Amino acid sequence: MEQTKIMVVSLGCDKNLTDTEVMLGLLSDAGYQFTNQEEEAEAFIVNTCCFINDAKEESIQTILELAEYKKTGRARALIVTGCLAQRYVKEIREEIPEVDAIVGTSAYDEISEVLKHVLEGKRETVMEPLDRLPPQKKKRLITTGGHYAYLKIAEGCDKHCTYCVIPSIRGHYRSVPMEELLEEAQALVRDGVRELILVAQETTLYGVDLYGKKQLHSLLKALCRIPELVWIRILYCYPEEITPELIQTIREEPKICHYLDLPIQHCSDGILKRMGRKTDKAGLVRQLQTLRREVPDIAIRTTLITGFPGETEEQFQELLEFVDQAEFDRLGVFTYSPEENTPAAEMEDQIPENIKERRRDELMALQQEIVFEKCESMKGRELLVMIEGSLPEEGVYVGRTYRDAPEVDGYIFVQTDETLVTGDLIRVVVTEAAEYDLIGVPV
Repeated sequence: MEQTKIMVVSLGCDKNLTDTEVMLGLLSDAGYQFTNQEEEAEAFIVNTCCFINDAKEESIQTILELAEYKKTGRARALIVTGCLAQRYVKEIREEIPEVDAIVGTSAYDEISEVLKHVLEGKRETVMEPLDRLPPQKKKRLITTGGHYAYLKIAEGCDKHCTYCVIPSIRGHYRSVPMEELLEEAQALVRDGVRELILVAQETTLYGVDLYGKKQLHSLLKALCRIPELVWIRILYCYPEEITPELIQTIREEPKICHYLDLPIQHCSDGILKRMGRKTDKAGLVRQLQTLRREVPDIAIRTTLITGFPGETEEQFQELLEFVDQAEFDRLGVFTYSPEENTPAAEMEDQIPENIKERRRDELMALQQEIVFEKCESMKGRELLVMIEGSLPEEGVYVGRTYRDAPEVDGYIFVQTDETLVTGDLIRVVVTEAAEYDLIGVPV
């Protein structure tokens, strides 16, 4: 078994990635070797996503491509895990016979046993109850470079937005006990992690199910006491669930990045109601004003959906005006994707794709102007930068500031003759703005 080489492919969100890293740790402990060469792999594990149609298609295409190596390469096993596996177990069984095992979203900690059985010639489907929370005290193999890592603080969701399938494939909201998270965070920091990024389907409700009230602020304070940890970043905060205690903790604890990700999806009260969201436009405006008053240098990211069923041109213009006034620091826009077995997919007044895309493009063009102005206003400002890598041919290092989450936000390019390595922290003064990115020199 020691020589069995496996290739693990992780698709979808950062929450899925943490599950993949746990599986990698378990497989490593079981003696398996890893490869990123399809031709070398004796087993494939694909951790899938199916949140929107594009993600579903990518997952299916990846499975089909790897299935070909069972015919032409060394591969003897193909295992599908994650959201697609949970949602379409019957269809995968019937339509992709090359798949040897299917592992549901709450059973990923059983991956070593499943792979062992498949290599022995067995076929398996492992589905645990959706509300099971796999044990957290597992070694993780970090795939993000070692200087930052995601910390998944909860699983599942109770919001039941009308466009979303997450509750049906991830279960009810369930928080990871605080002592387990602190133990995991300490282990990550011992291994060199300097930035922890807190993720969940919704981080703001952390602790409600375990402790009877929201405890994200308490978790943050405890994490801040880990000595070698430098930055803590919070993603996926529902605006209506943000508490005064959370804002105060962000303001007072120097390790917490002044950065919040608020996925608001829309601003029109009519659309928000059809989406099943628990806020309204006035509430969004109030929350944004409060955050910027209490934490003046806060960077706010959001995501929006265009072309939700019934979205009128007037409601879209309302959204454009809202974005123009709100001046988000970071913004992503998705076109509405109708997902089967969701209320929104059955709604009347579905919007044609070309209109969805036009609206998305208009929003992004507006946001581009806002970001360019914000980048220009950063000139002369001194910022702490975490080095991500370098561009040797251009003689610059690539880094992130507190305003930039990995993969989704901008970069700062640092011009220096110093020798730096990934994960280094350096103070930089911004000298130029380049569209979404910044350019600077060490202080």
